[in-house]
Amino acid sequence: MAEQAHPQTFGNGENQYATREDFRTILDDDLNPLYQLSFLLTADHQKAERCLVASIEDCANESRVFRAWARAWAKRVVVENAIRELKPRLSRSSSFSLPFLRNQESSSPTENFTADALLALADFERFVFVLCVLERYRENDCALLLGCSASQVREACTGAMKALAGISQAFCSGDSVRR
Repeated sequence: MAEQAHPQTFGNGENQYATREDFRTILDDDLNPLYQLSFLLTADHQKAERCLVASIEDCANESRVFRAWARAWAKRVVVENAIRELKPRLSRSSSFSLPFLRNQESSSPTENFTADALLALADFERFVFVLCVLERYRENDCALLLGCSASQVREACTGAMKALAGISQAFCSGDSVRR
């Protein structure tokens, strides 16, 4: 009876669910991009590693994901684990600062600008920017994941883009944040 509730096969008899081997292949192929996603969301190497390890364990234990959706599901598991790790919430005083850029010496003023500026965003704004802009999640999907409204996601994304544009403009005009 349980076989009928969750069939493993369709008319052609081929298994349509992802297997551990499918997830192993996905993780072998996408380990670096999945870690990068985890790091951009958490902004911390240790948290990113914990998030990725938990995601790998979740993938190894999953048995009810269609094979065609497995790659997207693995990425979503990383996002969900990052959300559990940080619990990003909208705050009234979202801030944007680049304290670690001020005294940093580099050969180019824009070297590492993009990553550093993104990592300096407040958690909620960084999550929204990464999910909506970089990962192309719809506002409603992002809102569901983060437990907020679509308008809050839209406002946070706009704020993140303004903050990133402001820092970019400061670098381009020669007004360095380094003091």
